[in-house]
Amino acid sequence: MNKNRLGQSDLYVSEVGLGCMSLGTDEAKAISIVHEALDQGINFLDTADLYDEGRNEEIIAKAIRHRRGEVILSTKVGNRRIPDQEGWSWDPSKSYIKSAVKDSLRRLQTDYIDLYQLHGGTIDDPMDETIEAFEELKQEGLIRYYGISSIRPNVIREYVKKSNIISVMSQYSILDRRPEEEILPLLAEHGISLIARGPLAGGILSENGRSKAEKKYLNYSSEELLKLHDQLVQETSHSRPLSQTALHYPLGHPSVAVIIPGASNMEQLKDNVTAAKSASLASEEIEMIRELSKANRYTLHL
Repeated sequence: MNKNRLGQSDLYVSEVGLGCMSLGTDEAKAISIVHEALDQGINFLDTADLYDEGRNEEIIAKAIRHRRGEVILSTKVGNRRIPDQEGWSWDPSKSYIKSAVKDSLRRLQTDYIDLYQLHGGTIDDPMDETIEAFEELKQEGLIRYYGISSIRPNVIREYVKKSNIISVMSQYSILDRRPEEEILPLLAEHGISLIARGPLAGGILSENGRSKAEKKYLNYSSEELLKLHDQLVQETSHSRPLSQTALHYPLGHPSVAVIIPGASNMEQLKDNVTAAKSASLASEEIEMIRELSKANRYTLHL
């Protein structure tokens, strides 16, 4: 499987990774999916401390126990569980990050995290303090690199300006082209990679996606989704399944290092791997997709 350099780091990630959030809590099943992913050349695993309240990290630890050297391991921080309170509280403070990393390392049963990501962020966060925490973790050898997971252009711009992030994780697909106008050119200018999540848009951009297009998606109405789905199938079915087209679309931008579709079963994983091994989209295909879809823009939190 093709590998791309993540930012200006020495991490080389498979262009299709494994988004671990959808693995579930059936340990044996999840471990088998991770093992198959590694066997097929996927080396980028993305989890987070809040997935299944830390259980996801624990399952990943068991899956990679004897294969740690094969894995570029990514997890996230910033969402804090407070005893006796429901849900999660946002906490990007230095003290919390430096405490939470130890919990993630313990659950993951590893001495270091390859990519540690801030799991969100707002313009009102104490960014200097947050960055200081990540930099200290690098110096201490607990993390190799850090990045942010955000769709907010204002937040991304500030981290690009102030920090040494190597990556930004953001939603990016045929249905969500918001990164194209502002974020991708900025990242390209600074040698930072985009990690594209949600490339199948919740399954809408798959062969059976019509059944999932009954509700709005961003600024698409259900009617527009159905029309676009039919157009994409008609235009691409002679060369490849729609899901392969959708998975390759974000990879058409040179700043996208890796896409992370989820896989809740072996069939989905194998579909993702097959797509990774298929031919990239030609420039004419990319242009056709852009003509049919909307160049939507992020309008909040600019």
